[in-house]
Amino acid sequence: MKETVLRLEELLFPSIADIAVLSVEVNDEAVLIEARCTMAGADCVGCRGWSERVHSSYLRFPADVPSAGKRVRLCLRVRRFICGNALCERRTFVEQVAGLTRRYGRWTERLRSTLAAVGLALAGRAGARMAGVFGVAVSRSTVLRLVEDLPDPEAPVPRVVGVDEYATRKGRFYGTVLVDVETRRPVGLLPDRESSSLAEWLAERPSVEVVCRDRAPFFAEGATIGAPQAIQVADRWHLWHNLSEAAERCVAKHRSCLGVLAREPAESAVAASPPETTGSPWPTGHRFADRIRDRHAIVHTLLAAGHSRRSIGRQLHMTHRTVKRLADAVAPEDLFQGQWQNRPTVLDEYKPYLDDRWNQGCTNAWALWEEIVPFGYKGSYQRVRAYLREKRLSPGPVSARPPTPRTVSGWILRHPESLTESEQLRLKAVLAHCRELDALTGHVRSFAQMLTEREGERLPEWLDAVRQDDLPTLHTLAAGIDRDRDGVIAGLTLPWSSGVVEGHVNRIKMLKRQMFGRAGFDLLRKRVLLYT
Repeated sequence: MKETVLRLEELLFPSIADIAVLSVEVNDEAVLIEARCTMAGADCVGCRGWSERVHSSYLRFPADVPSAGKRVRLCLRVRRFICGNALCERRTFVEQVAGLTRRYGRWTERLRSTLAAVGLALAGRAGARMAGVFGVAVSRSTVLRLVEDLPDPEAPVPRVVGVDEYATRKGRFYGTVLVDVETRRPVGLLPDRESSSLAEWLAERPSVEVVCRDRAPFFAEGATIGAPQAIQVADRWHLWHNLSEAAERCVAKHRSCLGVLAREPAESAVAASPPETTGSPWPTGHRFADRIRDRHAIVHTLLAAGHSRRSIGRQLHMTHRTVKRLADAVAPEDLFQGQWQNRPTVLDEYKPYLDDRWNQGCTNAWALWEEIVPFGYKGSYQRVRAYLREKRLSPGPVSARPPTPRTVSGWILRHPESLTESEQLRLKAVLAHCRELDALTGHVRSFAQMLTEREGERLPEWLDAVRQDDLPTLHTLAAGIDRDRDGVIAGLTLPWSSGVVEGHVNRIKMLKRQMFGRAGFDLLRKRVLLYT
């Protein structure tokens, strides 16, 4: 029996030496463990003085972590001691078992830490549901309160810090997250993205040597003020993203130069699928035309099977006149009648202009409607949209459509070896036709080589080359890079980046959505720093 009790003590309380298990009772619902403390005395809560004078004892029933699907209830006999220090304000105090109980606690410490871990992972409502699964009834507010009571982690002062913003309410309120790039763990969360807040955080940590950031001016200013000794590294992904946006705007300004590619796709499409000349005023796929064709086919099928027209009307719930019209029509196109087909409209005199603009690549109905209104068009936008929809749904392409600026900018931004043979030929045709786009391609590929091969020392030469060409969008980008030249050169030279910070920003989005409506900054900070 004694050996069994010792084994239970080691199993139930492996890290607590001052506890003795007296008995264990198991029923269908719970496990009741009777235990007591074996220490001779205890430290006073007020003066921390040692006392062995027992005043009285009573039973505590803290809940413990469930075992084998059953609730565990601990019946712990604790003693009340008399404090012998005459200067102490407390006359008596109750002993606490280190690692097992605390004052006014209804749970053991390991159950408390388990619920706090569940709260860190799942937040309040989902955490309360999960606690109910393993037999602990707890509210969502209590789970969140346990998370808030956790102490802040004592993270070492980082040497390389990554900084980025996160949205508490997108477009309105933002905060700042700071990550140790070397250990890939978050080390700080700020309630705003002001440069003063970042400068204050960095000033308290003078050992920071490198600050990885995007090209936001408030982060650059905060890093300069708070950590003047640190090297600022502009993130390479953001640099490439800025260049891609500038390249797409540049291609959009030279949209007319893309018309050189319009002839080849149009001819190949017509050769591959010649348009059907059915003579039908309604194209295939029109819902009214398809419905009439279906009805015509059904009626003639039933007539061929020997049904009378009156019987067909009863089966299809049609009037005798409707059945007669369908039965008398040899082809469904004979039923497409009406003067609307050849009736002149207010759009007729503007159709040549719309066709020309369509051939130039402008296919936006709203933009074309705004263009013809100053010319005297009095009709509606819906009429213009219907006319352009006809062109889109025609069996063969009505007119050639050049590639979009985004498509061409994608060809320019991608590695030449990743382009297909057709894309290479089409890009070559565009560049031969437009000198500005040819210069843009050269600058983009030169920057890509700088970025991939870490040749940041070539940046001043690249900026001078950009300024010599007539590319206003790249001039704007070059001016912004020049203002942050040191950070950009460091980003194109050093191996550090903000990629790990972007991952934590994405994780903050998940944590924020888990606690929607309850996520105050303090609670969000606890989960970001502790739940990794």
